[in-house]
Amino acid sequence: MEPLSIDTIVVDTPLGFTPEDSSTPRSDAIPIERSKLRGRQRLLQGLQRISSSPSLAKMGRSPSSGYRTGGKASMSCVSLSSVGSPYGGQSYGSSYSSETSAAYSTAPTSAANSPGPGSPLFGERARLRTISPDGPTSVPLPSDLRPMSRDAIDMEGDYFSRPVNKVKELKSRENFNFWGDMPPEIRMEILRYLNPKEIVRCSSVAKSWHSMCFDGQLWSRLDTTEYYRDIPADALVNIITSAGPFVRDLNLRGCVQLRERWNANGLTDACRNLENFSLEGCRIDRTSIHCFLLQNTRLVHINLSGLAGATNAAMKIIATHCPRVEHLNISWCNNVDTRGIRKIIESCPNLKDLRAGEVRGWDDVDFMFEMFKRNTLERLVLMNCDSLNDESLSALIEGVNSEIDLLTDRPIVPPRKLKHLDLTRCRGLSNTGIKSLVHNVPFLEGLQLAKCHALTDASLTEFLPTVPVLTHLDLEELDGLTNSTLQTLASAPCAPHLRHLIISYCENLGDAGMLPVLKACSSLASLDMDNTRISDLVLAEAAACVRQRSRIARPLSGSQRPHVALSIAAYDCANVTWTGVREVLSRNAEISRPTPGSPTPSGPREIISLKCFYNWQPTVEEHTKRVLRGDFAAAARLERKWADYMMLNEEAGMGGTGARRRRRRAREAQMLHADEEEGGAQVGGVGGGRRRRARSGPGGCVVM
Repeated sequence: MEPLSIDTIVVDTPLGFTPEDSSTPRSDAIPIERSKLRGRQRLLQGLQRISSSPSLAKMGRSPSSGYRTGGKASMSCVSLSSVGSPYGGQSYGSSYSSETSAAYSTAPTSAANSPGPGSPLFGERARLRTISPDGPTSVPLPSDLRPMSRDAIDMEGDYFSRPVNKVKELKSRENFNFWGDMPPEIRMEILRYLNPKEIVRCSSVAKSWHSMCFDGQLWSRLDTTEYYRDIPADALVNIITSAGPFVRDLNLRGCVQLRERWNANGLTDACRNLENFSLEGCRIDRTSIHCFLLQNTRLVHINLSGLAGATNAAMKIIATHCPRVEHLNISWCNNVDTRGIRKIIESCPNLKDLRAGEVRGWDDVDFMFEMFKRNTLERLVLMNCDSLNDESLSALIEGVNSEIDLLTDRPIVPPRKLKHLDLTRCRGLSNTGIKSLVHNVPFLEGLQLAKCHALTDASLTEFLPTVPVLTHLDLEELDGLTNSTLQTLASAPCAPHLRHLIISYCENLGDAGMLPVLKACSSLASLDMDNTRISDLVLAEAAACVRQRSRIARPLSGSQRPHVALSIAAYDCANVTWTGVREVLSRNAEISRPTPGSPTPSGPREIISLKCFYNWQPTVEEHTKRVLRGDFAAAARLERKWADYMMLNEEAGMGGTGARRRRRRAREAQMLHADEEEGGAQVGGVGGGRRRRARSGPGGCVVM
């Protein structure tokens, strides 16, 4: 093919167009194919030539629709001079070159300011065409020279405006599975917020959920205390076998449904990394217990309470394979005695908590002396151990044949590390055994001596001053105690720290001992005094002490409510009357006067929860509910009506003149008090709005 020349380039347009300046040399002009036009086409050609004038281009006239009737615009009037070039004055060397101009003309025209490619003279389908010996060839315009559509020109209002690029519409993601595309670690973390019951329910959604819900990562702690009655045996076995290597804490307390499943599906072989293990109340055979103990050498806490399958053989396995044991509970294990416990004492140096209630053999002095030499126990529970006597307890605390201090006449031994000692119902103990504790247990915080009937004031008055951090003291059913024990307790160093005191059924204790205790023990939170000789003075003093605590504490804010600071049990006390109970209720609902620190009156921050005579208890409980929700006015109204009823009831029982009238007034007061109680129970809001139940009476319907 021959190279293209300037003479072969023409403009393909439906309308021929002659340049305005006829004086342009023929050597610089582009040959145009001309055809004779007639009629309407000739008129349109003239109008098109007029519109290409530079003066009309500045007027902003909208293009005529007739210009594009033929579907193509003309390029015959495009300025090819260097000044009006759309290329911004760039120089291209010679006028034309068939190789470098890419079929675009750069020769000057007669009109210096002729409209460029963006003018309306260019149709949307305008193109250049080269004439070659083989025939015309169409060449598309480049993107920056393509003319704009008429709609774009009308929108912009300017011939030389460029079209705006359209923003691509965002397509929605198809088949988006939020849960399936989530990383498995995040899914596991979400499932950790569910309780075990909800996780088991989720396992029935699908197979993938089933495998995910029984993943061992979710069951590192398996505690069935809250749902052991509801979970079926199959689900429990499935959880244990699936999550066996991951389980660290396993509490199967009360799971009797596993009675026939211990040897099925490898249940006993599943868990091999246990640290805390509890089978209390389970019906499990001896072989299964041994399998659990043999395969878990990292056990720290073991609870076998009440298991008939726990024997001395199990104690030997613990001593041999579980040297890390710190807590051991074998209470109520009838087949275990101190011979099996001795192996654990000798092989487990970290043992701190031993609970062996109702276990035989505590009269073995050699065994107790072995425990004395170890001195690692911090909690020792020996309740209902009738075999424990004074000699064995002395061997545990003071040793055997220890050196005696000549000045104090006491054995020279290191103090015991015991913090909690439970000797409930150890009938073999007397004052001699308790005296061995004097000055030897300085870290003791809790002591339970309930139902040790042989104890008297002689041992406790000597022992209480030597325990400075005592917080719990249980002296229930000690008939030999008198008020001197309580007076000693009030003056002891432990009085400010004492929180729980039980003196129930100590029939010789009364106001002379309890009043000093209430004044000295400012941290008391629980006080059981039922079946004693206390009177209303003790209740009034307790109310005053709690009121004093409430005044020292910060006053209540708008959203805060009172809380129970002291729980008192004073039922079946012959000297306690409704007057003392009313004093407690009155103090609970008393509103303090405004002070400089608190300009507005406020109720008490701490109140007393009282358990009294069963016939008065409903009124006391309703009064406490109103105080706890902040309705002090309703509580005071209830207390006043109850007091009126009690006074009229006492007057009605006096007899003599006016007895009938007093009984009628007592009945009316009782009805009003009953209405007040029922109204408070039915309406949960604060203040009024209560409804009273209709009753027949003097003011009722005559017919009825």
